[in-house]
Amino acid sequence: MAGAAGDEAAAGSADGGVLLAHCWAHCRRRFYEVAQKRPAPIAHEALRRIAALYEIEAEIRGRPACERRAVRQARTKPLLDAMRPWLEQCRAQLSKKSPLGEAIGYPLNQWEGLTLFLDDGRIEIDSNVIERSMRPIALNRKNALFAGHDLGAENWAVLASLIETCKWHAVNPEAWLADVLARLVSGWPNRRLAELTPWAWKAEQDALHRAAA
Repeated sequence: MAGAAGDEAAAGSADGGVLLAHCWAHCRRRFYEVAQKRPAPIAHEALRRIAALYEIEAEIRGRPACERRAVRQARTKPLLDAMRPWLEQCRAQLSKKSPLGEAIGYPLNQWEGLTLFLDDGRIEIDSNVIERSMRPIALNRKNALFAGHDLGAENWAVLASLIETCKWHAVNPEAWLADVLARLVSGWPNRRLAELTPWAWKAEQDALHRAAA
């Protein structure tokens, strides 16, 4: 589907498992909240370092995954390699239960997930794009109160996720759903359901359009 909610996004591993890529925007927000409430040079320095990561991401946005990975390895990885020991040094000077200590503890505890994007150009530095795509569903949550029962709510959630996935892949949800339902009613085999996912359906439609051109 389009992605995971909250501060995590799912990413496939080499062995077919699932890895969780954590969100730098959520990490940044913790330091920002500290910096807004009190003089906090450490929080401001953390924000400066995180901003440097985002400057690189802005430069490579929209490029192929292989190029994004190469740039991240060359420019972003050294910044993060320097950030971790700096964070550890700062945390040693603070109470872990203080607001700043907790802000520092988050990236250190989630470091593997926060740095996963370095090795995979398909992964975004944060989950902001996914969260924006899911915002209409959150705003529409009152309608879910009329789902009737748990199964109805589950079906509504599945449909909403599929619609947002269509939007993510530039697929017309109405056209996709009408075609998929027609195929299912006509006896589409279960073993080929993966071919009906929005991204696979779009690839098929694009191939048909190229063949007809």
